[in-house]
Amino acid sequence: MPSFDAVNEIDIQEVDNAINNTKKEIQNRYDFRGSNTEVEFNRKSKTISLLTDDTMKLKAVREMVVSNFIKRKISPKVLEFGEHEGTSHGAVKLSVSIKEGIDRETAKKIVKLVKDSKIKVQPAIHDDKVRVTGKKIDDLQEVMGLLRSSDLDVPLQFVNMKS
Repeated sequence: MPSFDAVNEIDIQEVDNAINNTKKEIQNRYDFRGSNTEVEFNRKSKTISLLTDDTMKLKAVREMVVSNFIKRKISPKVLEFGEHEGTSHGAVKLSVSIKEGIDRETAKKIVKLVKDSKIKVQPAIHDDKVRVTGKKIDDLQEVMGLLRSSDLDVPLQFVNMKS
C-alpha cells in the first residue's frame, strides 16, 4: 500500500550557514561597530546563543537570524526564542532552541485533521513522525496538500514516499 511520512527535519549544515551569514552581516553593519555582539551555534544541543549590548541590538540580531533562516529555505517556525536576560556586564543575552521532530500534541492534531477530512487514508503516529497510508497515491497527494495548507506550529516535510 502506498504511504509517506510527515516529518520535521532540519539540515544542520544549512542552520550553520545561516548563522555564519548572520555573523558576517553583524560585522558589516555600521550600527554594530564597536559593540560586543556574539552569535554562537551549538550543533550538539541545537541551540543558538545571542549576546549583545542592549535590547534594541538584540532585536536586530534576532531579525537577522530569522531573515537568514528564510534565505536558506529553513522555516523560522523551528526557532523557539527564550526570554532575554541581563548579564553581569550589562549586556543582554538570549537563548534560541531549534525544534526538530513532531511532538505528540502536534502529531495528534495532524491525525485529527486527516481523519476529519474524510479522505480514505490511515494516519499513524510513529515516534516523531506521522505515517499516512492509503490505497491511492492521489489520496496521499490530497493529504499532503491539506497538511501544507493547514496552520501548524511546525514546518512539515514529506519523505519516504512508497507506492
